[in-house]
Amino acid sequence: MRTQVAIIGAGPAGLTLGRLLEAAGIDAVVIERRSADYVLGRIRAGVLEQSSVDLLRQMGVNQRMDAEGIFHDGVELSFNGDMLRINFQELIGRRVMVYGQTEVTRDLMDARAASGAKSIYEASNVQIYDFDGETPRITFDKDGQSHQIECDFIAGCDGFHGVSRASVPEKAISLFERIYPFGWLGVLVDQPPVAEELIYAHHERGFALCSMRSHSRSRYYVQVGSSEKVQDWSDDRFWDELRARLNPEIAESLKSGPSIEKSIAPLRSFVAEPVRFGRLFLTGDAAHIVPPTGAKGLNMAIHDVAELATALSEFYGERSSAGIDTYSARVLENTWRTERFSWWMTQLLHTFPDGGDFGRRIQRADFDYLGASRIAQQSLAENYTGFRP
Repeated sequence: MRTQVAIIGAGPAGLTLGRLLEAAGIDAVVIERRSADYVLGRIRAGVLEQSSVDLLRQMGVNQRMDAEGIFHDGVELSFNGDMLRINFQELIGRRVMVYGQTEVTRDLMDARAASGAKSIYEASNVQIYDFDGETPRITFDKDGQSHQIECDFIAGCDGFHGVSRASVPEKAISLFERIYPFGWLGVLVDQPPVAEELIYAHHERGFALCSMRSHSRSRYYVQVGSSEKVQDWSDDRFWDELRARLNPEIAESLKSGPSIEKSIAPLRSFVAEPVRFGRLFLTGDAAHIVPPTGAKGLNMAIHDVAELATALSEFYGERSSAGIDTYSARVLENTWRTERFSWWMTQLLHTFPDGGDFGRRIQRADFDYLGASRIAQQSLAENYTGFRP
């Protein structure tokens, strides 16, 4: 098989890139090692920056998003029960949309299937070759047979554990990482959200987040130690712990119920440098990971592939390599800026085992400064809704 761009990974990054390339008249094949049902079964967050919403509309995959997505003009922060609302619209004239990553993926999958663009699911033993030359290729197994795809470029959209970054020689890449000593225990429940906007809560017992998927389905999280096991958390234990960390009035109005999904996500900050290696490009979680505190992971992936699609369109349409030559620098500039913001939100809102009384007083001072300073609030709003220079 021959194509112009081979995309490894059928998550939102790979499918967004495929849609953008299709619109530009560039032939692309998506290769995914899992089944389509497995990909759609992943439970992920879904806070979209305005730029992400605009791009999905531009791609024509916005019908359900516009009907079901929930615009938020701000967020609520809490510190030991004291509440502070950050009003994005008033501060900077922007807002965000809550629309689940699973739903974004479904919309992109449906659009790709409707257009007839080629996707290969359940491709095992994916291997990458010759991306340092002009004719890279990918091999994989499917239905008991071996296959090969020759291409001009490879887009690695296959996540943190994928083959793309693992195929880069160790001496050619630098990795920067911080593993946090805790994770998020998340519960999905068919109950209305406790508030109209997200609530980020700091408490001496640990962080908590009140989020949502729709007007009738909620997603809640509590910070837990890195050694905790899901099976040790009954629904009753979870709801008791969540209420203990929230403002008393919020806790009183919380509607609990049987969980329909429960899982623990570890937290890490991670960056790979560079993110271009000859004709192989890393995007999304293959290139970087952020703690979910700043709601940035999906938006970073969309930003990456938008940059890559523009660069590839310039290559094929204008015979210019300027875009692909500067892809890594542009992506990394946005990556480190976003990593900083996600790290800062995590530092402010979580309890750290080694923080001690001094650390907690610093967090309190940071929260109080945020409440007293419009400029500080504007900075948070600018970063949360998506800073673009």
